[in-house]
Amino acid sequence: MKKPELLAPAGSFEKAKVAFLYGADAIYAGTSSLSLRTRAEMENDDLYKTIEYAHKLGKKVYTTINIFAPDDRYEQIKEQAITLNKLKVDGIIVADGGVVELIKQEAPDVDIHISTQANIVSYHTGNFWYKNGAKRLILARELNKEQIRDIIKNKPEDLETEIFVHGAICFGYSGRCFLSDFLSGRSANLGDCAQSCRWAYNVYVEEANKPGNLMPVEHDEKGTYIFSSKDLCLIKEIPEIVEMGVDSLKIEGRLKTEYYLATVINTYRTAIDDYIANPTGFDHTKYLNELEKVKTRGLTTFYFNSRDNKDFQEYEGKQYNPSYEFGGIVEEYNKEKTIIEIRNRLKIGDELEVIIPGKIESYKFTIEKLWDIDTDEEIEFVNPRKIRTKGKNPYTN
Repeated sequence: MKKPELLAPAGSFEKAKVAFLYGADAIYAGTSSLSLRTRAEMENDDLYKTIEYAHKLGKKVYTTINIFAPDDRYEQIKEQAITLNKLKVDGIIVADGGVVELIKQEAPDVDIHISTQANIVSYHTGNFWYKNGAKRLILARELNKEQIRDIIKNKPEDLETEIFVHGAICFGYSGRCFLSDFLSGRSANLGDCAQSCRWAYNVYVEEANKPGNLMPVEHDEKGTYIFSSKDLCLIKEIPEIVEMGVDSLKIEGRLKTEYYLATVINTYRTAIDDYIANPTGFDHTKYLNELEKVKTRGLTTFYFNSRDNKDFQEYEGKQYNPSYEFGGIVEEYNKEKTIIEIRNRLKIGDELEVIIPGKIESYKFTIEKLWDIDTDEEIEFVNPRKIRTKGKNPYTN
């Protein structure tokens, strides 16, 4: 049985370190101007530092140059491609045929991965990209499992496949959406999506014989999130995905928090390893319970099990689990003290869970005492501060 690669998002160098710590085999990252996340905190120096760091760990980095590029971006793409070739990045994710040709010329030693934005829904399209230099296909999210199997069965043997298993789904064809550009002048295909599909809308119908007589379509005080989708979650389907021979399982979320990344990556890492070690004992329930702690929308299998599935629209907007919040990041730990960078209000009596790499069961404890690290005084609660003190963030221990 082949163990698939676990591929995680990294919107910054710090998030890349979190991804590797919690079990990612590889990460994907890109600069704000050339990838589909203009708000990611990853510029050239951060990207290059991430590649060097990953290679020291024996891990991989795939760089995203997956915008649909107008001509004025090509000089910048050329410069980055030359540098990535020198740094021996493990792959470049591309959607635009013109960019593919440029990568082949300027980064000949780097594998080309064809982005989900290219909408690969058949092995015929996969074979086309293979003949044009592709090493890996990132399949369209609209495919069901029978279609994925058919592509794997009929593709060239050395052409790899990658699918999304967790994260946000766009109300568009594998992310190729023009709604944001139309409504706000921010192009999703250039990485600047305004997430218009997540907005609340008030919808009205007009009676043809009475112009101006607007009647509201049923909705509550929040409006209706008619374009918003639930988040993809294929944790239950891990056994089937592993058995069908997918090479890489991808998690979405370059703009998510470190807490989200740690939880989701650790959960999928553990699920994959547990299934490989004991296929007959796989129970998805405990993994799903972990993922429920960090969900911001409902979860769906989308079209994986059936193209007839209609249970993927999120009419309620964002969801939050009131029982769990991102408490903070452990910066230092020893027998005498634990130093935590605070991300949400903590108080005496709160229960904290520590997410331990490689373990689905977290370590739990109740806060009995808090100290301010600057004054060494006992305090009842602590709030995260935006102002930096003495050159670094305030902590509690």
